[in-house]
Amino acid sequence: MSSLKGKTLFISGASRGIGLAIALRAARDGANVAIAAKTAEPHPKLRGTIFTAADEVRAAGGNALPVICDIRDEAQVIAAVDKTVAEFGGIDICVNNASAISLTNSQATPAALLWCRSIVSRTSRRPKTRTS
Repeated sequence: MSSLKGKTLFISGASRGIGLAIALRAARDGANVAIAAKTAEPHPKLRGTIFTAADEVRAAGGNALPVICDIRDEAQVIAAVDKTVAEFGGIDICVNNASAISLTNSQATPAALLWCRSIVSRTSRRPKTRTS
């Protein structure tokens, strides 16, 4: 398997569970990981927030960007994608791990749930520039 070193992953639902496991595996290769999830405050019954996940990603050797994002809200998805691109220069891999229920056929599904199109249309690999 090739390395994910230097690649940027945008992972929805990455504050715990399978999303966090994917983020930690990528971090071991030295990847940049945007942790896009709703959980910013600790839940009484569920472990993990975007901030604790970011700490774990950094400890595993990756770079992390915790981003609050409810994938049902297109504006939040666009803002999360824009933050990720601004921080890491683009997105190489998109993992839609968060769950959202919409009991509709694809023609009637709200655009917010088709968030991958927002990512594809808003990202292109471009060099990251920082000013001192």
